[in-house]
Amino acid sequence: MKVKAKILFISLLIVFSGFQSVISQSKIQRLKEQIEYVSKDAKGIVGVAVKHIESGEELYINDDVYFPMASVFKVPILVEVLYQVKEGNLSLNGEIEIKKTEQHLGSGLIAKLDVPGIKLSIKNLINLMMMISDNSATDILLTKVGTDSVNKRMRELGIKSIIINRTCQHLILDYIGLDYEKYKNYSASEFRKLFQNIKNEEFKKIQQKARKRFNTELKDVSTPRAMNTLLEKIFTKKIINENYCELIISTMLKCDTGRNRLKGLLPSGTKVAHKTGTIGGTVNDAGIIYLPYNLGHIAITVFTKETEAKQKEVENVIARISKLVYDYFLFTLE
Repeated sequence: MKVKAKILFISLLIVFSGFQSVISQSKIQRLKEQIEYVSKDAKGIVGVAVKHIESGEELYINDDVYFPMASVFKVPILVEVLYQVKEGNLSLNGEIEIKKTEQHLGSGLIAKLDVPGIKLSIKNLINLMMMISDNSATDILLTKVGTDSVNKRMRELGIKSIIINRTCQHLILDYIGLDYEKYKNYSASEFRKLFQNIKNEEFKKIQQKARKRFNTELKDVSTPRAMNTLLEKIFTKKIINENYCELIISTMLKCDTGRNRLKGLLPSGTKVAHKTGTIGGTVNDAGIIYLPYNLGHIAITVFTKETEAKQKEVENVIARISKLVYDYFLFTLE
């Protein structure tokens, strides 16, 4: 009789365990369906990778599709910079004098300053690159370490689907349809003068062709899964060393861009270590969300491309996805 009771108990335990698994799968499937529904408002292609780091529960949508990273590519660049610091090729305190030709197009502060007369340490270039997404700082650092080194490092880390080919300046010139070889040494101020002299109608035609080509090229791209894997490796301190991983996360916690993206609808004060990226129909954000009540951390990447909605609307899509994910783990984890 005791043997039969034990068999019955084990059978019930197996059934209950399987039932719990089905419930868990149905919940995560429901979350996926909610995210897919929200994603439609971007009017383009949306890729999502989500992983609760402590439990391992994960969710993916278009996770193996390549998306332009835009400025999110500054995360793998930073990883390579810090590897080279660790290896003695660079020093965080080493200063670099900024040249006029290193004042590049796009976001940031360096391009607005007067040169010569500026010297910045590698550490401060990192701060500018990650906190305010300074393109000039990024290009100085990327030129120091080289695109080949970044790609090689990603492969060594087991990440095959992060590909970096160009500086920010090169990327933007390709996007707007200007010959990089012809204009690569132009400063930001020289570009401002150039743009004033280009006829609008002529420039629009050039841009339209360039943008179509830009979205089909496998340059400076990543899959959502690959970027999320890199974020997880950084957060769990499985690369470089513990101190440099902490430096990356602490710097990403100070990111001052994309306040309406991953952080947009989360409760005030929620910590998010993240990096944004934007170019044309690509509006991205990727990072680590800190859950309250010691419930752990979420690695989340939301990539978009070919979106036809306004940037503000795409940012809201990212914010809604982030809130759905946050609420799911907040209310389902024990």
